[in-house]
Amino acid sequence: MLEGIGKIKAWELSDKLVLLIYKVTRKFPREEMYGLVSQMRRAAVSVPANIVEGTQRQYLKEYLQFLYTAKSSLAEVEYYIYLSHGLEYLPDREYEELSTLQAEAARTLQGLIRWLEKQIETGKITKQDLQK
Repeated sequence: MLEGIGKIKAWELSDKLVLLIYKVTRKFPREEMYGLVSQMRRAAVSVPANIVEGTQRQYLKEYLQFLYTAKSSLAEVEYYIYLSHGLEYLPDREYEELSTLQAEAARTLQGLIRWLEKQIETGKITKQDLQK
């Protein structure tokens, strides 16, 4: 399962972020279960899921589009982390841990996007090269 995906650092970090978000949101107020908790978890899961889905697309430009979707979801997660802290659902320590991990995942994903865009632009890589 997920053969080769573990080599993608952006996926690894975003997967770690999902697990941490699930852990911390268990402590959120019950009235947030179908509101903030649901939205935050959905957005977080979307990040590694889109990275995985993109790797299975036929063309590199399709893969790139899925990476951009993952990037958007990661920005959404950033806001939910901020909001959760503002609502005092996240103590400072958990807020810092989530914020740091989210920022690292965002930087890494942006690096992957830039690299892939350059490869597409120069024609130096094919979809088959990525699957090796």
